[in-house]
Amino acid sequence: MNEKFEHLIERAAQLLERIEAILPQPLTAPDWSQAVAWRYRKRSSGHGALEPVRHIASISLADLKEIEPQKEKIQRNTLQFVNGLPANNVLLTGARGTGKSSLIKACLNEYAAQGLRLIEVDKADLVDLPDIVDVVSGEPEKFIVYCDDLSFEDGEPGYKALKSILDGSVAAATPNVLIYATSNRRHLLPEYMKENLTYTHTEDGEVHPGEVVEEKISLSERFGLWVSFYPFTQDEYLTITAQWLSSFGVKREAIDAARPEALVWALERGSRSGRVAYQFARDYAGRHGN
Repeated sequence: MNEKFEHLIERAAQLLERIEAILPQPLTAPDWSQAVAWRYRKRSSGHGALEPVRHIASISLADLKEIEPQKEKIQRNTLQFVNGLPANNVLLTGARGTGKSSLIKACLNEYAAQGLRLIEVDKADLVDLPDIVDVVSGEPEKFIVYCDDLSFEDGEPGYKALKSILDGSVAAATPNVLIYATSNRRHLLPEYMKENLTYTHTEDGEVHPGEVVEEKISLSERFGLWVSFYPFTQDEYLTITAQWLSSFGVKREAIDAARPEALVWALERGSRSGRVAYQFARDYAGRHGN
C-alpha cells in the first residue's frame, strides 16, 4: 500500500513539474552587462524574456541630416533623462523613412557610455509592459522602452497597458524609464470621417470633440513630447544621399556625378525618404567597389 502511495506521489510531482514548465513564469532581470540594447521576446509558451541585441546599428547623430530641429529636441530630452533631470516620454510621428527610429538608435550610441539602455518591445507584447518596468525599476541605468511603428486598432489590449504606464496608473512613474514610440499615425489609432460628426458646438462658437475622438487623442496626449517628421524635398534628399555615400567612402566628384542616378532611384520607388537615400548609397557604393 505504501509503495502504491509513494508511486502516486511521484507521478503527481512529475505532473506538477510539467504543468509548471508550460505556465508563464515571472519576468526576471538578465545580466545587464551583456549589452546596451535588449529585445523583449515572448515565446509560444507564454514565457517572456529580455534578450540581448548583439549587433546594434552604428549610426551616429552626425550621420542624420536635414532633421536638425527634431534631432535637437530628442537629443536634449534624452540628455536630460541620462543626467537624472526631468524628461518626457516621446512620440515621433510623420512620414516613413525620415529618420524617426534612426534618431533613437543614434541617441543610444551617443549616451550608452553614460548609462543609457534600450529595450525594444513589439506592439503585441505591450500588455507585459508593467512587468518590464518592474524589472528595471531598481537598476541604476536609464532605460528607454522603444516601440517602433506603433499603431492600434480599436480594442487592442496593448493600448490600455501603454496608456496606463504613460499616465493614469495608481503606481508612480518610474524615474529611470521613458517610452519612445514611432508612428505614422499622430494619434496612434485609425481616424474615420464619421467621427467628425461627433463634434459639438456651443453658442459662443467653441468646438468640443465627441467621446470617440477624445478617447483617441487621450493616448497621444500622454506623451509629453511630440516630434513631427516631414517628407524631404529634392535638395534635402540629395544632401542625405551625399552624406551616406560619403560614409561609404565615395569621393566627392563621384558623389556629384551620382545625383542623377539618385533621383531616378527615388522616382522608381515613389519616395525621397532617408531610407531610400541610404539604400541607394549602399547599392552605388557596392557597384563601384567602395
